[in-house]
Parts: sequence; C-alpha cells; structure tokens
Amino acid sequence: MRQPVPPKAISHPFLSIVVPVYNGGEAFRACLSAIRRSHFQNWELIVVDDGSSDRSAQVASEFGATVLSTHKPQSGPGFARNVGAQVAKGQYLCFIDADCEVNSQTFSHLAEVLRRDLTLDAVFGSYDDAPKATNFVAQYKNLLHHYTHQTGCEDASTFWAGCGAVKRSTFLALGGFDTQRYPRPSIEDIDLGYRIKQAGGKILLAKQVQVKHHKAWKLNSLIKTDLFDRGIPWTQLLLDSRSGMANDLNLQVSSRLSVVAVYLLLLLGLSSFYSPQAVWGLLLAAIALLILNQDVYRFFRQKRDLSFTLKAILMHWLYYIYSGLAFLIGNYLHWQEQLGKDRAVTKTLFDH
Repeated sequence: MRQPVPPKAISHPFLSIVVPVYNGGEAFRACLSAIRRSHFQNWELIVVDDGSSDRSAQVASEFGATVLSTHKPQSGPGFARNVGAQVAKGQYLCFIDADCEVNSQTFSHLAEVLRRDLTLDAVFGSYDDAPKATNFVAQYKNLLHHYTHQTGCEDASTFWAGCGAVKRSTFLALGGFDTQRYPRPSIEDIDLGYRIKQAGGKILLAKQVQVKHHKAWKLNSLIKTDLFDRGIPWTQLLLDSRSGMANDLNLQVSSRLSVVAVYLLLLLGLSSFYSPQAVWGLLLAAIALLILNQDVYRFFRQKRDLSFTLKAILMHWLYYIYSGLAFLIGNYLHWQEQLGKDRAVTKTLFDH
C-alpha cells in the first residue's frame, strides 16, 4: 500500500483537528484519509492515542499527524481531547471521532460559519443519512441521529464532539472536558455545551456540517450505551445544572410525552389480559405514539423501505421504554447523592 505523503506544516492554522483514538482499525484510516482529502486545508491534525494495542499511532504518523499519547490505556475520549487541546495552535479546536469520515466540504462549511459570526463559541453538525454500516440497528440509530440534529434548533444549548468545533480560548477557559465526572465515553460533550451556555457563550447547530459514521451498532451495545452512558448521566446533569429541559433535540416535548405514552401502552397491554376494555386504551396509546412521532416515521419511510420503517417504529418505542427507565434511575441516583450531601452537612454541624 502506498504511504500517504505528510501535509505541509502550518504555523498558525485556523482549525486544530483533534482525533482521539483507541484501536481505530480501518474506520480510523478512513477517517484520516478523508481529512487529508478535504478541500479546506488550513488546519493541523492532532491524533491522541488512548493506549491502543493496534497500529493506530503508526497509521496516524503515516498521515502526517502530530501523535500524542494519554500514557495510560483507555483514559477516555474526553481526556484524550484535552491532551490534544493543550498543544493545539489553531484558533478553533475541531473534534472528530475516529469512526467518523468527513466529506470534502465538512471543514469548509465549518470555517465559513465560524468566520461569518465571530461571536460563536462553538459549532457542531450531525451524521449524514448514509451510514457506513449496513445492519439494521446501525442504520436506524444513525438515521435517527441525523433526523434529530437536522430538525433541531440552530441556536443550540448543547454540543456534540463527534464533529464539532470550539473556540480554543473558550475551551481552555472552561477547563475542557470534565474527565473527573466522565472518565469513559459518555456525555462529556453535552456537559461542555451546557457550561459554554451557562458562561454566556453562543453555540450553533450547523446542519450543513455532516460526517459519515462507521460504527456498526448492535442492539445490546446500543441499549447499554443509551442507558448507562447517555440517559442516566444526562438526567443527573439536568438535575444538577437546574437548567431545565430545552424543547430541542432528544428532549423535545413530543419525546417526553412519548415516554408517558409508551408506558401507558405497556400497562394497558398487561391489563388487557384481565380486562378486554383495556384494548381500546391500548389502541389509543399506540395511535398517540404514531401521531407524536409522525414526522420521524415519515422520514424513515422517505429514506428506506416500508419493512425498515415498521422495524424502526418498534425500535423507537423500545428507545422510549429504556429512556424512561434511565430518567427514573437518574433521578434516584441524583437524590441519593443529594441525601448523602445533606447527611454530611448535618453531621458536620453536629460535630461542631
């Protein structure tokens, strides 16, 4: 295989592209190759190896990246991104996940948006509607992410590090990603977005900024990630920040109502074994779910066939079931933590 020619070094790049990687494999090579093919070239490439046991670090060197190490295995992408940010020279830090492939215009669109509005502290995009993995769960999850971001509010209250840029001065002033709270892949990017907004910053969801996702989601890994690495910690973050739920992205009112409707569906489904009249309530709950989510289901049908859409609807209802569970567990853990703090304060008062 012909080795890629390293790019010429730029002393004052506009973007510092930071890619955290752990055993990146072929998706990582595709990620770096796509970055090199980008039409926009005013950037430096920093790859932070998080203790990989494969050739990820060597591959990054072949592509001319500045290769750093976390010096301990699997410190988490937040920690790795922070390491890269410390040596970055660009005006903006551009975070790209190692399993994401930019298109030829991704960085051009990012730069255009950032140069047009100098008051922006951060910009992020979305996955495209043509994910690399062909299995159903991966197609469903990535299409849902694409739809959610493409229909979200441009004046964003959060951040996404799969493909997002942050003003370096803002990032450093806020201390970067919170690696104490999020030592593993989680919602460290959402937390950063909340802190940017709380500091009076401005975040834009730029819908033209898109990347192709390579991750081949499986059902068990998807549920585990959505529940333990996203849903529960996100609930705790919302309760801790007391910022309330914005009617946007995954937290839209329609989504919250859908969680209620899907649990009514389950309850009425069980009740129908003992009370035939419950079937009517069951039908009403199902109709409510279809109406509340008609736009996303129409989107699935536009992008894929009827068979896919029907399976996607069932997957979406399953998502609402475990999202409700995540909300309950997150609340329980939050109040347990608050109770522990209250007990500690009371003990301190009595000790004095």
